[in-house]
Amino acid sequence: MHNRHTELPDTDGNDLKTLRSLAPFLWEYRVRVVLALTFLILAKVANVGIPLMLKGIVDALDRDNMQLVLPLGLLLGYGGLRLASSLFNELRDAVFARVRHGAMRKVSVRVLEHLHRLSLRYHLERKTGGISRDIERGTRSVSSLLNYMVFSILPTLVEVTLIAGILLKQYSVWYAVITFISVMTYIFFTFRITEWRMKYRVKMNASDSRANTQAIDSLINYETVKYFGNEPHELARYDTSLAEWEDAAVKSQTSLSALNVGQASIIALGVTSIMILASSGVVEGDLSIGDLVLINAFLLQLFIPLNFLGIVYSQLKHAIADMQLMFDVLEKRPEIEDAPDAVPLKLRDGEVRFDRVSFAYDPDRPILREVSFTIPAGHRVAVVGPSGAGKSTLARLLFRFYDVNGGCILIDDQDIRSVTQQSLRAAIGIVPQDTVLFNDTLRYNIGYARTDASFEEIQQAAKLANIHDFIISLPKGYDTVVGERGLKLSGGEKQRVAIARAILKNPKILVFDEATSSLDSHSEQIILESLRNAAQNHTTLVIAHRLSTIIDADQILVMQDGKIVEQGSHGQLLGHAGVYAHLWELQQQEEEKQVAGQVP
Repeated sequence: MHNRHTELPDTDGNDLKTLRSLAPFLWEYRVRVVLALTFLILAKVANVGIPLMLKGIVDALDRDNMQLVLPLGLLLGYGGLRLASSLFNELRDAVFARVRHGAMRKVSVRVLEHLHRLSLRYHLERKTGGISRDIERGTRSVSSLLNYMVFSILPTLVEVTLIAGILLKQYSVWYAVITFISVMTYIFFTFRITEWRMKYRVKMNASDSRANTQAIDSLINYETVKYFGNEPHELARYDTSLAEWEDAAVKSQTSLSALNVGQASIIALGVTSIMILASSGVVEGDLSIGDLVLINAFLLQLFIPLNFLGIVYSQLKHAIADMQLMFDVLEKRPEIEDAPDAVPLKLRDGEVRFDRVSFAYDPDRPILREVSFTIPAGHRVAVVGPSGAGKSTLARLLFRFYDVNGGCILIDDQDIRSVTQQSLRAAIGIVPQDTVLFNDTLRYNIGYARTDASFEEIQQAAKLANIHDFIISLPKGYDTVVGERGLKLSGGEKQRVAIARAILKNPKILVFDEATSSLDSHSEQIILESLRNAAQNHTTLVIAHRLSTIIDADQILVMQDGKIVEQGSHGQLLGHAGVYAHLWELQQQEEEKQVAGQVP
């Protein structure tokens, strides 16, 4: 039990906080909520009226009473109340359905919107499988919570209040006292045991999310698993998490049985006490048979829903625990937020300037150290350097996935921190090093750059990216589904889809982030032609691995250890015989070896 605090959060404080978080999503439906509660109360009034009618019928038909007349009015009233109870319940359900499902939809949309607002660092650290399961359980629990509140807990409380009031008014105070003590004992016992059981549910959730994360990770990395023959290792990890889930689930179920036995004992004691009291009243002539029937019917009506209160409370706690994980995500503040006075970027020529930019992902490991350079409007500037020099970080900072630690980045003399992220990203197009595609058609993937683009515009972009002919050679053409994460396309084909996207977006500023690093020479030449088509009349930042791809750049920056150590044209840099010349020589030797290896 020493680790209980790590498994079980402070439920009471958190429960109220979670319920408060749900309130804004219900406010829009407040009229429907009030109407549903009105129908709920009317249904319970009708329900409590049924035993009163039954008492009247029994007393009217009592053989000791010589007026043996069929109590037709009471019988019709009995039937009418039964119908009214059912009718008001159904009306309550119909009115509340929109609240339940509408709130669930709004919460789901809000969570996804927030996840898209959270910064890149959060998404690089998150576990997709686990968070998707948390959100799925959380949104489902919104519906469950409202269900339990309106269909179980509130009706039971209304019924308890009405029945206790009638018993107090019409009979000895002891009936109400015993009923009240039984109900309070029952609720206290249920709440305490359920609180104790909650740690098993929390552990179940954690194990379930972990197992789901492991399963999805192993499937996403299917090829890697196969390369190393690690299927048994993946299954063992998955099974270990599921074994923890199974252990917690079994403890949860067995403790539920203990809870049910305790509840049944309290109900049996309360019902027996009241029935002994009522039967004594009949024997002594203080109560009629109708009164005995009435009290018995009241107890049945009271304790049958109370019997489910334990399960409902436990499910309610589970729903709140599930919701809490989801609302925790909503409480995470985005690392990158628009400034309160942020305005849309005013694009003129598209000049980009890095002014003494310093940055570190981790304070202990600086990536960029006072980097300064300018890309004049319409010019093509390339950045080269060894791996880990900080080249790709430049693109992430320009997109404002992270904020600089020192200095600033300006577009047309506007600090990118002072403009809205939406307008900033609308002005920049990127062909990334690793193109990830949606599991949808090629038409959808290219058109994703501008969702309102016509099919003709999509085809034109594909032609400029040298991929149109390949697409129309496929049996389904532009309606070919590329497969999850673009697995059905080669590296070069995926890069050309990314270039077509960039062309279709037609931004003022283009970034090519090592867009040809994983391609063979033939593919590279096709891509280079596509890149030149895309880059015409654009301000272009090229982050390059292969120097042969950027020899025609207006300016080349050489980075090493987070600093710019050389800059100039290809010819100038070769003449300096420095870092660039050395990198050029190494790559030339590599290419010669490859060519020599291909000659028979």
